[in-house]
Amino acid sequence: MEPPVPRLLGPPDIPAAMDLKKAAGWNQTEADWRNVLCLAPEGCFGIEAAGRLASTATAVRYDRRLAWIGMVLTHPTCRGRGFARRLMEHALEHLAAHGSEWIKLDATDMGRPLYRRLGFEDECPIERWGRGAEAAVSAPRVASFALDEWRSLDAQAFGADRSRLLATLAPCGSAAIPGGGYAMARPGANAAYFGPCVSRSPEAARQLLGWFLAGHPFQPAYWDLLPENTAAAELAREFGFAPLRRLVRMVRPGVAGAAPLTHHNSHVYAIAGFEYG
Repeated sequence: MEPPVPRLLGPPDIPAAMDLKKAAGWNQTEADWRNVLCLAPEGCFGIEAAGRLASTATAVRYDRRLAWIGMVLTHPTCRGRGFARRLMEHALEHLAAHGSEWIKLDATDMGRPLYRRLGFEDECPIERWGRGAEAAVSAPRVASFALDEWRSLDAQAFGADRSRLLATLAPCGSAAIPGGGYAMARPGANAAYFGPCVSRSPEAARQLLGWFLAGHPFQPAYWDLLPENTAAAELAREFGFAPLRRLVRMVRPGVAGAAPLTHHNSHVYAIAGFEYG
């Protein structure tokens, strides 16, 4: 049997990619797939089987310092055939060719053994929290999000320049607290999504969470956070969120001898999504 051959994904593949997403029960929408394809047109890969898209993986490059792998999906009927491993190898080759110094991903229990075999190591836990549909809350006063004001703080918190990602997500919903922080929100297939949120203080994060909840009354909500930021977890509990699942953030060098990647999880109150970090 010939080995599976990865190919580039494009907008016409979105319906088939959504079928894979639905089979996994994930929260992404067609807009999320369009955004990934726009951010990484040369880094979205798939494998076909029996004439249909059977497996996917994406590799978003931020600056040279960091790239992020996500959307690693395989149809249940095609698992165990090495598709995910081949796509991961292909994505890593792609990132190596572009000199990405560090590569990260958020791993499920199912994917973690494969990622370990490919050289990834655990960095920290990451958790999805959720809450059910509840009544509206009062909307706090917030300011408009301006990328130039928050680019530096976001890069310090995350460890790389995510300007293109933030510019892509901001039109879906964004707000800021002057001098405090910013947050974004977007629709999901299963629940409204809070994130990213980068804040200098719990007080600013509280106001940004209030903005999010006021804008999504009577809707279930998801919030992906780093539990080592205890202020974020405490805020989530206060507003009725509870842990739903735990993943592991993993990292591996993409270039030998790359300088350590610095980041500040204490400022990260919500990630941008498992596909973005």
